[in-house]
Amino acid sequence: MLALSDGTLLPDIGFGTYPLKGAEGTGAVLSALEIGYRLIDTAVNYGNEDAVGRAIAQTDVARDDIVVTTKLPGRDHGYDETLASFDRSAAALGLDTVDLYLIHWPNPSVGKFVETWRAMVALQQQGRVRSIGVSNFTEEFLLRIADATGVMPSVNQVELHPFFPQEQLRAFHEEHGIVTEAWSPLGKAAPVKEAEPVASAARAHGVSAAQVILRWHQQIGSVPIPKSANPDRQRENFELGGFTLTHDQVAAISSLGRADGRLFGGDPNTHEEM
Repeated sequence: MLALSDGTLLPDIGFGTYPLKGAEGTGAVLSALEIGYRLIDTAVNYGNEDAVGRAIAQTDVARDDIVVTTKLPGRDHGYDETLASFDRSAAALGLDTVDLYLIHWPNPSVGKFVETWRAMVALQQQGRVRSIGVSNFTEEFLLRIADATGVMPSVNQVELHPFFPQEQLRAFHEEHGIVTEAWSPLGKAAPVKEAEPVASAARAHGVSAAQVILRWHQQIGSVPIPKSANPDRQRENFELGGFTLTHDQVAAISSLGRADGRLFGGDPNTHEEM
């Protein structure tokens, strides 16, 4: 578990739910909870808050043990719009309180992310949200919302994998008490798993390439959020406690980083998602 700046605790691995919907989505979350995941990540734009909510309602795992995350879409930026969007998310999830609420993308051309952040701060002060954070924010955008409100996000969820390790941003996060979460931690279709530093570490430890990459995340201080509807793969991704990468293995995997190893044109300065 990792301590957030607001004092709450965050598991060191999460379960991603995009693009799982309907009965498949509910079943996948139930399976993940049974295996031991306690951080469940969804978003308005995933179209599956209702499916996640049904799983939370049906599981035998105590509600207080589950950290439910959802994200505000770009079309709902603005102070009042954020408050209304949160009400819709809480209703879809069937929850009175959301554990972690994130701004999904900064959408700088819209120019409302500071007002949006003010509303997130208000929701936390009202006790409707336990922790607040952002996703896909740059250092500049993080400083702008902190300067405007006096509140730095507790979490920034960003694209992060061995081809795009985000060393500079992670260092900024550490300096300012922000926990780094990683979406697409395994690099999706990119051939990260086949890269020799990953493959050689997998052979050395007798584990899968995916397990090596997820353990690399944990050892560099990143909270990975892998997704799988397959219970066997969910278990494989979760069971990372039996080995530790050496310093040289971590460094070799980190060295796979490319000048721009993004999976798509997801630069927060230009990419916008409504």
